[in-house]
Amino acid sequence: MSDNVAVKGQPEGPGLSQVERVVDTFVAPTKTFTDILRSSSWWLPYLLGAVLGLLFAYVILNKVGLPTLVDGVVRHNKTLEDSLANATPGDAARIRSRVETQFKFSYAFPVLGLLFGVICAGGMMATANFAVGGKSKYKQMLAVWFYGTLPLFVFNLLVIISIYAGLSGDSFDIQNPIGTNLGYYLSGTELPHWLIALLSAIDVFAIWSALLLTLGVSIVAGIKRSAAAIVIFGWWFIFILLKVAGTAISG
Repeated sequence: MSDNVAVKGQPEGPGLSQVERVVDTFVAPTKTFTDILRSSSWWLPYLLGAVLGLLFAYVILNKVGLPTLVDGVVRHNKTLEDSLANATPGDAARIRSRVETQFKFSYAFPVLGLLFGVICAGGMMATANFAVGGKSKYKQMLAVWFYGTLPLFVFNLLVIISIYAGLSGDSFDIQNPIGTNLGYYLSGTELPHWLIALLSAIDVFAIWSALLLTLGVSIVAGIKRSAAAIVIFGWWFIFILLKVAGTAISG
């Protein structure tokens, strides 16, 4: 079945190319999301994210190194920190090894990123269609997700650049690697970890992506911008709540 659909009021023709869509996501996003009504293809933004994800994994594992990555996790997890402090040398080594193994799965990012996108697109479509009366199709929402999260591509690229510029050093924190949120500047202070997690979640690139997703959902689902904002920012609020709760539980 073709991904192409007829859209009332749209000019006939080839529409935007995939490259034009990616560029317009940053400079004229309405064009990109309107073109998704014509064709729900999403392969290029996914491919860009997958390639950069593999590069990101290589850089953090080989340039930053597993010991520094593990130290960053321990600093933000009081339970884990206490376990290491009270463990025998052998047990401490095994605990750190388990955390290191999790980082080694970073090379699975293309698969995990696709799976996450599939789930999020389903959540957006279900909420937009059944909660606020939208009429979107699943493939359209999947395209909205991958184009709408392109700002995260820029974020990861900046992290890679900062690592090679030597700006991170031994204090590199995979959970908050660059200063695009208030939590980054308050890390290491006496503030509770859950509060820092909350402030870290309200990130410039996360807000940028949320605004793009709001625009995309509004266009492909045929709903008001305010209704689309409720969908996207509602899910974002739930994500932040779960993240803060997890941080509070771990200390």
